[in-house]
Amino acid sequence: TDPMEGICKSAARGLAHFGIKADYHDLTFFIGPPLLDTYRDRYGMNDEQAREAVAAFREYFQPTGIYENEIYPGIEEMLKELQDKGYFLAMATSKPEAFADIVLRHFHIRDYIKVMAGATMDEGRTNKAEVLAYALEQMNISDLSEAVMVGDRSYDVKGAQAMGIDSVGVLYGYGDLKELSQAGADALATTPQEVVELVLATS
Repeated sequence: TDPMEGICKSAARGLAHFGIKADYHDLTFFIGPPLLDTYRDRYGMNDEQAREAVAAFREYFQPTGIYENEIYPGIEEMLKELQDKGYFLAMATSKPEAFADIVLRHFHIRDYIKVMAGATMDEGRTNKAEVLAYALEQMNISDLSEAVMVGDRSYDVKGAQAMGIDSVGVLYGYGDLKELSQAGADALATTPQEVVELVLATS
């Protein structure tokens, strides 16, 4: 889904907790990476401050921001076609697992996802490599050539590389051609249907 409004408004709430004013439209760099990392790296917060910012983020996100997003056109069709072709679909996200589950159910696409792998609320598992390692373990995949990570940010690509699996960078999200190419995505797709075609072509 496109989570811009909900995540960026929540991110602004975390900044406001420290008196930092920001237009939420300018905070799209919060989409993708772990929140703690972004508050620390972008705003020089220490660990305690970053945790406070994340807590303020969640005060808005949990009741309201989580629903302020939209499903990308063609996503459900992509999931259905891959499922019908016999593919095992998993979610690997740096968002807290419980929040991701709510979003999938809100858009009525949870049933396509056989394994849900996300961040833990205590930030014990947050980066994409950790999340992917957990997903692969839950999927009982031993032959990594059978797995592919589909994502829109460099963090997805680099997480896949760390796990030794291929990646498809999608250009309908928040990572552009430069970001995904420089990260080393194995393939690029501009639409969900192109993702299907790439997966089917390499199977």
